[in-house]
Amino acid sequence: MTDIDDLAQRAQATNTVVAVAESLTSGNLSARIGAAEGASDWFAGGVVAYRVPTKQRVLGLREGVDPCSAECAEQMASATRELIGADIAVSVTGVGGPDAQDGHAPGTVYLGWSDERGTGHVLLQYDGHPEEVIDASATAAVDLLLSRMPRG
Repeated sequence: MTDIDDLAQRAQATNTVVAVAESLTSGNLSARIGAAEGASDWFAGGVVAYRVPTKQRVLGLREGVDPCSAECAEQMASATRELIGADIAVSVTGVGGPDAQDGHAPGTVYLGWSDERGTGHVLLQYDGHPEEVIDASATAAVDLLLSRMPRG
């Protein structure tokens, strides 16, 4: 069983509605989740907000917040959960590379979450090409969803 299969089964068993906010992964996370069995029953959708002005307009990211930060990841997850009306939301933001950006090393990734128990983040650091960083980040976001999902 894959993590996506496990996520689908647990979401259905617990009647949990899931949403995502993506910057770094540019829709890759939504595509993975949306391909899961029964996703139309538990995956509410997501927001792809790549540019900072989009994060600000759509997700209410405060002016001056570093787009590669714990604060940004948490704000993205919280705003998406509220906007979409989900039980749990995760977010992905960071620097895929191959070059550093705004003082952040390539492969620096923040995942955020928001659910009824609170809001938080995880800092990850990956090596590799941008495609590898994106893939690893989407996998980590699914794992984060699983870790925050109620047990059925």
